[in-house]
Amino acid sequence: MQPPNPVTIDSHAAATLRYIRTSMEGATSFALPGSAGIAMGVVGLFAAVFSSAPSLHPYWLSIWLFAAVLAGGVGGALIARPASLQGMSLSGAPVRKFMLCLLPSLFAGTVMTAVHWFYGNLHAIPGTWLLLYGCALIAAGVPTTRTISVMGGLFVGLGLLALVLPDRLQILLLGVGFGALHVLFGFIIGQVGHGRQI
Repeated sequence: MQPPNPVTIDSHAAATLRYIRTSMEGATSFALPGSAGIAMGVVGLFAAVFSSAPSLHPYWLSIWLFAAVLAGGVGGALIARPASLQGMSLSGAPVRKFMLCLLPSLFAGTVMTAVHWFYGNLHAIPGTWLLLYGCALIAAGVPTTRTISVMGGLFVGLGLLALVLPDRLQILLLGVGFGALHVLFGFIIGQVGHGRQI
């Protein structure tokens, strides 16, 4: 006897393949290219140099805000490029997990920057940036690699230090974090672990 609702082998196989593909995409970790960290670090080093110059120091906040937008754009483009070359959808599960881990702390940093600026508490801005960016990286290490979380922990340490140091040393810590650490870990990520894309 024939079953009342026969299921063709083709449709069953297609459904199974869709399930396997979805499961694998959800389990896949998101590989970050080392070149993104290096490029962002170079922008951070330039920002540190410019904002340390005596004639430009009064404009340090504007310089670093511009550098943050520039570094974010360059880093985002370099992260998106390998993902698209590997056929990974930018709206897929690994990329979505990465963004959901990264963005809440970055949003908190944006809000706290506005609050500190509004109340004239500029001293707390560098420490806040380093601290919350470190928290973002620690969370983003979940769908990427533990190396990102280690870098995040170093940013958190720099942030806590910046909150208690005098203003003249805070630009140096911004350069160490957003400049030197990005470059260093960009090389590490490019040589070891997920990426070889420097």
